[in-house]
Amino acid sequence: MEKFFNLKELASDIKTEILAGITTFLATMYIIIVNPAILSQTGMSFSGVLTATILVSAFSSIMMGIYAKNPIVLAPGMGINAFFTFTVVIGMGIDWRIALGAVFWSGIIFLLLSVFNVRKLIVKAIPQPVRYGTAVGIGLFIALIGLVDAKFIVANSATIVGLGAMNHITITFLIGFVVTIILVVKKIKGALILGIMATTLLSIPIGRFYGNASSINFGIPTLVTWKGLYAMPDFSLIFSLNLVDSFKFSFLPVIFSMLFVDMFDSLSTFIGVAEAGNLKDEDGEPMRIKESLIVDSFATIIAGLSGTSAGTSYIESAAGIEEGGRSGLTAVVAGLLFLPFLFLSPLLSIVPSIATAPALILVGVFMCAPIIKINWKKLDDAIPAFLGMFLIPLTFSITQGIIWSFLSFTVIKFVIGKRNEVHWMLYVIDAFAILALVLR
Repeated sequence: MEKFFNLKELASDIKTEILAGITTFLATMYIIIVNPAILSQTGMSFSGVLTATILVSAFSSIMMGIYAKNPIVLAPGMGINAFFTFTVVIGMGIDWRIALGAVFWSGIIFLLLSVFNVRKLIVKAIPQPVRYGTAVGIGLFIALIGLVDAKFIVANSATIVGLGAMNHITITFLIGFVVTIILVVKKIKGALILGIMATTLLSIPIGRFYGNASSINFGIPTLVTWKGLYAMPDFSLIFSLNLVDSFKFSFLPVIFSMLFVDMFDSLSTFIGVAEAGNLKDEDGEPMRIKESLIVDSFATIIAGLSGTSAGTSYIESAAGIEEGGRSGLTAVVAGLLFLPFLFLSPLLSIVPSIATAPALILVGVFMCAPIIKINWKKLDDAIPAFLGMFLIPLTFSITQGIIWSFLSFTVIKFVIGKRNEVHWMLYVIDAFAILALVLR
């Protein structure tokens, strides 16, 4: 196993990779419940989507680990699932079976682009300042997700966002956050996992001995809830997609939109995680990018066949990388951990969102390291980097952040006469980015 995953070469070991895999799983397992909650609004079976989510997450992550040998987990993407539900199915009035067909066809196109190295060419066209800005933006995005999950940051009609109430929930989160910080600063092995466990234990009294978690826990007063141990998987959505109607010419804009969102979410994640974890080859590119992108495209194909929105690489993979995960073994461990929840999905209710929030915030801190590589005195580089960094968390979309970073870089360089710094492929990307903005 050490030889297959090149652990010695990567200065890692089996124990570290297993801990990293567990950490990544704990940071991403929320998707098992959240994805069905979103997609079921289309009329799809909640239990069917839950089963599909687990299948996609498990098999695509294991494939990433074995074939691409990267420590990156894949699952149905947040943002992509909302686009599928609210824009395509509910907004356009398209039957969910046809929409699943569009997911499948976007995955096929994705695969062709990956096999013929078109996506690798796209990666090479992305300017270095944009890469740094995107990496930091993703880190801020992850931290924002954690702060929102803990209700430390909330919506505010007067100021857009604001500080949440200091109550039993936020105070429990803050205690868990401090514990996790101490563990991380002291460089305790498995610090993020221990922080998640500690915060979960601290959450048990909420709703039992004091406080009430109904407002953030679907009306259930207790935050750490027991909903049973066992539930049978529901395979009713397998092969339920409509491949014929989804391949009509009139449906191409939907397929393109899904492809664009999926592709740039994936590319941004690869670049951001590679920058933060220094997972780069001798040319400074993300390691085994072609193989990783091929796996990513298969995740989308599997998603369409299984009954869920597109699969994509997860930014939460950075949590495992920060724990020391450097090889595909991390992804394999995380993928295998999804499989038991085909039958044990009720157990997921044990770990509340405020327990994973401290880990997500600290991952955000770690991912901000590339900010020092941005030349802030060279404004034609700094402005595009800043836009990517700033807009990713504020638009709650990695795709939107990188689109505006691309466009601003091209326009600025073109206007000031530095056109030689713009790769020809970036002009092509910009054209598709503008089209995506028009179609959204």
